[in-house]
Parts: sequence; C-alpha cells; structure tokens
Amino acid sequence: MIRILLIKQLDEKAFKEKRRITLSEVSEKTGISRATLTRIANVAGNVTNTDTINALCKYFECEPGELLMYVEDDVDTN
Repeated sequence: MIRILLIKQLDEKAFKEKRRITLSEVSEKTGISRATLTRIANVAGNVTNTDTINALCKYFECEPGELLMYVEDDVDTN
C-alpha cells in the first residue's frame, strides 16, 4: 500500500520555519479540504488523487518520493 507522509512533511516544514502549522493552514493554502487532509493523515491506506499529491508537493516544496512511501501489504498465508 502507499502511505502518505503528510504529518512527517508537516513537522519538517514547521521545524524549518520555526512555527506551528495546522492542517487548517495547509487546507487554506492548498485548496484541499480539511476533511481530506485529516483522512490522509489518520486513515491507513487512504486513497487520493494526483491533484492532491501535486498540491501537497507544491506546498511542502518536496518531490513525490518525499511524500509517498510504499509499505508492503500484510499477506494472509491461510
């Protein structure tokens, strides 16, 4: 599954800028709804689209590989 590293990027940007950044601010700056950002941050395996990934990469000034991580799915051997 693809994991979106939203909180990691949020923490890194906040540390670099030495200020608190909320999901509401990210929502306002990117045009992504607060509900969508909350789902991305909290729901494992949340599905999103390339427009959302593009907006997040632009906001965090990062490459998709810094925002996305592949995590192998659990395989049931039964």
